[in-house]
Amino acid sequence: MSSSSPVPGAVAARLDRFLARMRDESADYGPDAVSFLDAAAGTLEGGKRLRARFCHAGWRAVARFHERDAAETEALWDVCTALEIFQSAALVHDDLIDNSDTRRGRPAAHRALQASHDEAGWSGDAESFGRASAILLGDLLVAWSDDLLEAALDDQPHARAVRSEYARMRRDVTTGQFLDIAEESAWSVNDGALHADRALRVASLKSARYSIEQPLVLGGALAGADVDQLDALRRFGHPIGMAFQLRDDVLGVFGDASVTGKPAGDDLREGKRTVLIALTRQALDTSARNLLDEMLGDVELTPQQVTSLQATITDSGALAQVETMIADYARDADRALSGARLDNAAVGELRELARAATVRSA
Repeated sequence: MSSSSPVPGAVAARLDRFLARMRDESADYGPDAVSFLDAAAGTLEGGKRLRARFCHAGWRAVARFHERDAAETEALWDVCTALEIFQSAALVHDDLIDNSDTRRGRPAAHRALQASHDEAGWSGDAESFGRASAILLGDLLVAWSDDLLEAALDDQPHARAVRSEYARMRRDVTTGQFLDIAEESAWSVNDGALHADRALRVASLKSARYSIEQPLVLGGALAGADVDQLDALRRFGHPIGMAFQLRDDVLGVFGDASVTGKPAGDDLREGKRTVLIALTRQALDTSARNLLDEMLGDVELTPQQVTSLQATITDSGALAQVETMIADYARDADRALSGARLDNAAVGELRELARAATVRSA
């Protein structure tokens, strides 16, 4: 994504300001709580700031359509930052659910908290402490996100529309996360012909709406978008979000660990029932399909077994099918911008963000 974007710097500045306030307000909690807050702050470092960028782009598309030189507001930057805090909460819980050891090349939050227990020489089971603490850490981040959002909307004329979309986003992603973990068990009692559609529903709720569509709409709503403008942002954002998640699924199987920050084939070890896996299963004979099902979700998969599964997926034609789906979704999204009542320069930015979200290696 473009390094010239003002979003990362603006988000970093607001995170610094917000975290300083949280530390001041928590000064009497004691040293153990300070380390907890530090752990929460640590999860906010790095990342592509994808959701903030789409929120910013949605705001610009509407605000500059109505006023060519509309300047970014403090409320906009705070909403962008609230989205990034909520994203950190989701990642903390996601890594815990998936038993992931790393995030962005560093220990996942529950592993870092486990290590802090060991380093402090505390009694009891360090792993259990890390997992329990990570649940609370994610909850704290959700609370921080709400705090910042409410402060941002305090005097905004379109606060109700923003709150409504933000609430829907939280419900969607939480339900999508449940459906994701449910599918790792439910697939065995459902017709294989339905697996791809079920995986697409998960992708829509857990990622497409939450990662792209809803940040766009939040920015547009904050700028006072009308029904047609919000519709255009949704019709662009959802297919780009679907393409984004399908790209993520490909990287979860074929990604370079040195680039993604996660072990190669991590989704295979976690047993993710993605569209990629559903399409692979449909193309295999019974014997090969049973072998795939037996290996998928084995946390002890060797690099050689991962390579074998990668070859199975590629040879089945599923990888090519998913790449076609990504291209089709991107094309649908681009069409949604044609003739839309949105700022022309911002539309160009949206197209650039779409390419960055769908053609990537991390």
